[in-house]
Amino acid sequence: MEALLISTAVIFVAELGDKSQLMAMTFAARYRARDVLIGITAATAIVHLASVAIGAAIGSAFGDYQAAINVVAGIAFLGFAAWTLRGDELTEEEADKARTSQGAAIFAVSVAFFLAELGDKTMLATITLATHKGWFGTWIGSTVGMVAADALAIVVGALLGRRLPEKAIRYGATAAFVLFGVLLVVQGLTA
Repeated sequence: MEALLISTAVIFVAELGDKSQLMAMTFAARYRARDVLIGITAATAIVHLASVAIGAAIGSAFGDYQAAINVVAGIAFLGFAAWTLRGDELTEEEADKARTSQGAAIFAVSVAFFLAELGDKTMLATITLATHKGWFGTWIGSTVGMVAADALAIVVGALLGRRLPEKAIRYGATAAFVLFGVLLVVQGLTA
């Protein structure tokens, strides 16, 4: 249960202000919100399943070095904080792809999100969490966290358009990553 709750919170925060949220808003302007959410959920579940498999393998291979894993994970979270603070933007090419994709909406959204999430900070954060949390709870929690954040983007985007307080969102997400990073480093150094 702890893995589910922590990964839901961490990935939800990581997704705030991410380019995936911008993609979700763009797709929602073209397709029904339900189809966009189904596509996001399918892609996220697949990417995060691979992520937790990688993280769990790392965690079990280096299980005797849990303190070191916590320090490395904490440093990774501090890196995610810097990445978040720098910001993430949807390129014009990615926006065009989201606006003009052909075919079934669910398939188009799933493929676009799958490709966009490979190597993204939410994928890396999921791997990091899975190194020392249970794989199943981390997988479900990270998927729920990401889908919830993207659903929020669709709703808020529909209501407010482009008037989202990007700086406040970016600073809040950065602070959360710093907090988690520092806690993991301290936990690793005091173990």
